[in-house]
Amino acid sequence: MSGPLEGIRIVELAGIGPGPFAAMMFADHGAEVITVHRPGAPLNPRDPLNRSRLTVAADLKDKDDLEMVRELINSADGLIEAFRPGVLERLNLAPDNLIQSNPKLVIGRMTGWGQNGPIAQTAGHDINYIAISGALHAFGRVGEKPTPPVNTVGDFGGGAMMLVFAMTAALLKAEKTGKGEIIDCSMVEGSSLLMSTVWAFQETYGWEMERGKNLLDSGAPFYDTYETLDGEHIAIGALEQEFFHILMAELGLSDDPCINDHLNQKHWPRLSKLFTDIFKTKTQSEWCRSLEGIDACFAPVLSIRQAVEHPQNSARGAFISLNGVMQPAPSPRYQNAPLQQPKRPRPF
Repeated sequence: MSGPLEGIRIVELAGIGPGPFAAMMFADHGAEVITVHRPGAPLNPRDPLNRSRLTVAADLKDKDDLEMVRELINSADGLIEAFRPGVLERLNLAPDNLIQSNPKLVIGRMTGWGQNGPIAQTAGHDINYIAISGALHAFGRVGEKPTPPVNTVGDFGGGAMMLVFAMTAALLKAEKTGKGEIIDCSMVEGSSLLMSTVWAFQETYGWEMERGKNLLDSGAPFYDTYETLDGEHIAIGALEQEFFHILMAELGLSDDPCINDHLNQKHWPRLSKLFTDIFKTKTQSEWCRSLEGIDACFAPVLSIRQAVEHPQNSARGAFISLNGVMQPAPSPRYQNAPLQQPKRPRPF
């Protein structure tokens, strides 16, 4: 495997959601990732989250299997686990003991609530974690209930990506100092960090707590989605005046009263109705021919299957086929350390 993390070994104790995504990111970028799974529960080779893994079956309650896993961890640079707090300790894999045996080891502990606190031991999922972080409250339209943004904000953005960043930072530290680290990665705290712009907008743009009334939450008509004549949708994001002018010119609205005052919320209800009516006069493909390729901040809203065929994505090879399954290609890209094509999981 090529990539900037070549030579790094990560052991993953198999789980769901953010743990596999974090391990996939390490594997995509060149690390050797060994996933320890339960006997009789092999990794699904058609699941993109499992790509490029080496796999080992082990019963962590079996003395011999546990010793084998300890030896694997002793040979590793990092460990990913996503059990409830205290489970690793009850399995006789306490982080402090693991680092005593392998001083440079970086242990990434992924949980929803965090390793401690009054509800740290209770069950939950992405939707629950982003509910108490303040993130879920922001997603939805005015007068409607909060809308779950699938599991991208908690599991993957606030969880896995934060864990990968923290583990990579700690691996750099371990390389310099010889000292490992134990990382407490909470999806609540990670997803709240992803809301930093909203926290900032409270102080700058006067962000309202009622959803659907703000600049980036469908309150502004020039930052929203619209239905087209064929029942498809388009996305408009003409925030800056320069781009707003281009959009308005293409729509034949250069003389509109809000042309130089579009951030003034008094114009928004009327402009929203105007855009809704205009965008329903043509199909999505017709709007693409009119607005794609110019600085109107326009894009068609595509399903994951449609996204594969978009010319921009096709030109860059943004999607690949592995085991007959279309999926996103590894990202980002490196000029001097090109990434290899992912592989199906295989025995260690």
